[in-house]
Amino acid sequence: MPIFFLVSLCASAVGAICGIGGGVIIKPVLDLLHLETVATISFLSGCTVLSMSCYSVGRTMLAGEKRVNLSTGTPLAIGAAAGGLLGNQLFSAVRSLFENPNAVGSVQAACLAVVTAGTLLYTVCKARIPTHRVESRAVCAVIGLALGCMSSFLGIGGGPINLVVLYFFFSMDTRTAAANSLYIIFFSQLASLLITIASGSTPPFPPMALVLMVAGGIGGGIVGRSLNRRMDDRAVDRLFIALMAVIIGISIMNSVRYAMV
Repeated sequence: MPIFFLVSLCASAVGAICGIGGGVIIKPVLDLLHLETVATISFLSGCTVLSMSCYSVGRTMLAGEKRVNLSTGTPLAIGAAAGGLLGNQLFSAVRSLFENPNAVGSVQAACLAVVTAGTLLYTVCKARIPTHRVESRAVCAVIGLALGCMSSFLGIGGGPINLVVLYFFFSMDTRTAAANSLYIIFFSQLASLLITIASGSTPPFPPMALVLMVAGGIGGGIVGRSLNRRMDDRAVDRLFIALMAVIIGISIMNSVRYAMV
């Protein structure tokens, strides 16, 4: 049981620093350790990310920090909430296509590897890629819908794709993108959790594992928020790039392992 706490604590701390939520670390690591079923790990990961993002966003708002641009962040968050519902249904639909539940894990891991690789490539080359400043609320909502759907389906909360989208479409710097990413993640994960409970599709899970992971998520949010204030954008970018490389490797291993089971 302590492994659930340690994984969620470390992942949430790094997630709070980089603005990726932590689920993109928790999901593949727990898949690799094979501690629970694919559905249970996705559920526990989502709950952990929700707790961390709730703390981080709440602290940001109470502190009066202005990093979250509500004029674009709120439409993005609303779209992400709707996308979270859609992604949850998509996961259930894909799961029903396979008799072997491990096949869903293989699909998730393969998709995560591709998404993360694209994110890593963009991050390395972003200084040479022109960015935009989208202001249309309708377009923001559509972008949020896509982000929420993808993150909910993959069980990663928000992940690195949020940062790439915020860099490219809204010309945000690293710290601003991290704050807005966590704002979006909070709404998408809340919607996904509510629909899971309302639809009665909550997978069986060890209650103590959930308690430990939520505690780790909040603890990681506290640690990560403190460290983020002490790090400059270059340090955050280096941490992010190293993290993406590790996640790609783990995701490929998970995809192959699940496909062979």
